[in-house]
Amino acid sequence: MIMGIDRGAVAVWRRNADVFFKTWRTNFLPSVFEPLLYLVAMGLGFGGLVAGLTYAGQPIEYIRFLAPGLISISAMYGGFFECTYGSFVRMHYQKTFDAIVATPVSLEDVIVGEIMWGASKSFINSTIVLTVITLMGWFLFPAIQFTSLTILLVPPLTFMAGLMFASIAMIFTALVPNIDSFNYPFFLLITPMFLFGGTFFPISQLGAAEPLAYILPLTHTSLLIRDMSLGLLGPIDGLAMIYVIIMTIAATYLAVRMMKKRLTK
Repeated sequence: MIMGIDRGAVAVWRRNADVFFKTWRTNFLPSVFEPLLYLVAMGLGFGGLVAGLTYAGQPIEYIRFLAPGLISISAMYGGFFECTYGSFVRMHYQKTFDAIVATPVSLEDVIVGEIMWGASKSFINSTIVLTVITLMGWFLFPAIQFTSLTILLVPPLTFMAGLMFASIAMIFTALVPNIDSFNYPFFLLITPMFLFGGTFFPISQLGAAEPLAYILPLTHTSLLIRDMSLGLLGPIDGLAMIYVIIMTIAATYLAVRMMKKRLTK
């Protein structure tokens, strides 16, 4: 049974990948220019107003703090967008799911394949952002210096984070009655993570609300990527990794159950 799900899920993943790479130019440019705009606007513009920033007890330039956060954001948006709007369109409007399950591929295959593809989108987007930021660090922003180890380890980490965000997204896809209802999870979950997930400022600045930030999945992704890029990995990063693994397993289990219930109504 597990091998059957694996083969079918890979087939669904490959179908989505084939479609993506036929239209890769449309998806490539935003991933390149978005981090550039953020680094210039926030790193140079806003960052010029920030003085005395410290992280893990060490002084750090704001643009150096910001860069790993942008990679984390791209991982979040890549998986979440793909498994909300993308999956809903394939399920409801294009009837792709109906066509696939008419073959030997099962519903579990479809759902797991969608989550795997969402994680792949996180990986692709984040790797593009990482590459752009690394090149900008070489030529424009010397404060940003990613080591070779960081460049090698961050992409697999973004895939793991992508599995988490994609599985959470699939839960909402199982719940929403129509595509417009995705405004709610984006407003109630994605926007708070974007603002308070440790991407633009240290969560220690939140004061008494800091423990609440650790509930957010993006906080743990940002923590892992930033500490890895700064060479500051410690016990707290081990806890963050455990959070990501547990959240991914739980969300995937719920997503499969809830999507099966919706698709078999």
